[in-house]
Amino acid sequence: MKFTDGYWLLREGVTAAHPVEVLDVAEQDGALAVHAPTQPIRHRGDLLKGPVVTITAHAPMPDVIGVTVTHFEGEQPRGPEFDLHRTDFTPQLSYDDEHATLTSGALSVRIARGGPWHVDFLASGRTLTSSGPKGIGIMRDATGAHYLREQLGLGVGTCVYGLGERFGPLVKNGQVVDIWNADGGTATEQAYKNVPFYLTDAGYGVFVDHPGKVSFEVGSETVSRVQFSVEAQELTYYVIHGPSPKEILRKYTALTGRPALPPAWSFGLWLSTSFTTSYDEETVTSFIEGMRERELPLSVFHFDCFWMREFHWCDFQWDPRVFPDPEGMLARLKERGLRVSVWINPYIAQRSPLFAEGKALGHLLRRPDGSVWQWDLWQPGMALVDFTSPAARDWYAAKLEAVLAQGVDCFKTDFGERVPTDVVWADGSDPERMHNYYTYLYNRTVFDVLRKHRGEGEAVVFARSATAGSQKFPVHWGGDCEATYESMAESLRGGLSLGLSGFGYWSHDIGGFEGTPTPALFKRWLAFGMLSSHSRLHGSSSYRVPWLFDEESVDVLRHFTALKLRLMPYLYEAARTAHTEGTPVMRAMVLEFPDDPGCAHLERQYMLGPDLLVAPVFSDEGDVTYYVPEGTWTHFVTGETVTGPRWVRERHGFDSVPLLVRPGAVLPVGAVADRPDYPHADGVTLRAYGLERGAQVTVPVGDVTFTVVREGDVLRASCGDPAAPWALAAGERTARAAAGTGFLTLELG
Repeated sequence: MKFTDGYWLLREGVTAAHPVEVLDVAEQDGALAVHAPTQPIRHRGDLLKGPVVTITAHAPMPDVIGVTVTHFEGEQPRGPEFDLHRTDFTPQLSYDDEHATLTSGALSVRIARGGPWHVDFLASGRTLTSSGPKGIGIMRDATGAHYLREQLGLGVGTCVYGLGERFGPLVKNGQVVDIWNADGGTATEQAYKNVPFYLTDAGYGVFVDHPGKVSFEVGSETVSRVQFSVEAQELTYYVIHGPSPKEILRKYTALTGRPALPPAWSFGLWLSTSFTTSYDEETVTSFIEGMRERELPLSVFHFDCFWMREFHWCDFQWDPRVFPDPEGMLARLKERGLRVSVWINPYIAQRSPLFAEGKALGHLLRRPDGSVWQWDLWQPGMALVDFTSPAARDWYAAKLEAVLAQGVDCFKTDFGERVPTDVVWADGSDPERMHNYYTYLYNRTVFDVLRKHRGEGEAVVFARSATAGSQKFPVHWGGDCEATYESMAESLRGGLSLGLSGFGYWSHDIGGFEGTPTPALFKRWLAFGMLSSHSRLHGSSSYRVPWLFDEESVDVLRHFTALKLRLMPYLYEAARTAHTEGTPVMRAMVLEFPDDPGCAHLERQYMLGPDLLVAPVFSDEGDVTYYVPEGTWTHFVTGETVTGPRWVRERHGFDSVPLLVRPGAVLPVGAVADRPDYPHADGVTLRAYGLERGAQVTVPVGDVTFTVVREGDVLRASCGDPAAPWALAAGERTARAAAGTGFLTLELG
């Protein structure tokens, strides 16, 4: 929120107090504690005045420094708190007449001991960002509400990214961002997935450790600073040094949690019943049989909300009028090799038998007078499950276990954003702090049930809402987008922004959720959707099977589905990297090319893994303009080359999209095009692109690691398993290793 009226004045009714100098410095359990009065101390009389701000610098791990700003320490602590991972690490403290310094790895925070007040964050002798005079503030508004504010400097040309899945411009400079989950679609400043973390291209990121509302002014109130404020007596934030954006994400996800690795089958095509459409087993079977007849590989079938009876969401009971034999139906779907997903949410409608049960057991969220909190928005008389109660979590989990026992494999965890604040939580959590955090408890509950009953590595959800740490429970999708090219583009911006906020995997409703896409739009979105981390056909009031649009849509879906499935050896290794390092599968260009200023603002193209550039087409005609970084890039399908850095304009048919391979890459291409979960190393083809003489590239594929070396005009490849069937391709020439040999020599074409 904004507190000032221009540079010189405060807004009407606002008062402010700022640290002006250091009164004393002390060491407390490896942390640096500073007491800073908000007026100069000229004589003893000034010691009788307040406020005095306590600033504590601490380090949970190398290259990460936390700063806690406190006004009144007597405030009763109330949860929730983010689940942060700290290492057994002791920072270095040093003092001189001018500064007190805490050093964590290559990052230091230096506090000026004399006036004026100044805090610098430094790495390798360079200032990353600073909090200057009037940066930290104790602010009160006209109502008397108490806020703590910080302002960190933005260097000239520094770009800010992240803050969750945001659908506006990818670069956040100039924006006002409130971290407050809302069910607002994809066309506004609201977001389903709000994360109080921003990443810069200047070597650092900042995580504000407050699960409730955090208001960010990103170069929008003071144009050379990022401001963030919370209504509280204490504010903690962490500065995270990279220096590269990938390293920042690696350290941020080490602090807040890394994404789990989804099962390989989840990367295949998901087909939904859609939202308000009418369906039964006959309808479902006709869709699945139609996909089979048209040779369209399908991995997951999803039942959206009307698998349950109307006004009963959620009771987790199949509607007996249209699904009289759910166990038999699910068994028949499994015989077709399909996984099954069903829609759920954390709300309990008044007509659901679980309402009375949950009320009697005390598992539903309550108002201060003890009555169950209810409203009519979404489901008549609906209540919320109180996931702060372990007993309520167990109760809800037991309902899901019964559904899993019927044969369901995973859940679409919809909603979780509209969480009230005029309530009392079972564990005494602060309602403002719980608003965003509710989705974490909700999705963790569901994910833990899947992990328990389906096994480690088999758990996957399709979640809409999220906050910091929710990346541990993949996958997430982009929410309610419209069937327009504009909404397709805003969805991509949201996904790239989420990836820059620590989330490894992301999906969206192919063709748009609201409305029915034109055949041309549907085909363009198919290419984008199948070249995303996860791919789902889903709509609101109309089906998304391709033959309802035109026969060419069938061909386009077949082409891009086969392409994605053959890329699974490459994509699943990118997924492993998301799991182990925190680098997303779908990457904003700046993440791979932070030193190329041409990539800073790119938001209509992305890197799929480290080596594939994708530029979705946002027009019926097929015209697309995209940027190619330095080097000679190769179109994956045609083999044509493009040399950058430069902008390229092309026209593509519906069965084509700019898909370029990075120079120097060795791409593993699978031998299977009808399912995602196959032995990726069996029969894999390694395609080498523009390797320089002497270059050596390691290519992990499942349990096998290939090493490819260029020696003069010869490529030499080896793997740890000499009996593994594999091949190496370059240009137009392909050779296959003889059985029992560990090397393959191939002359370059």
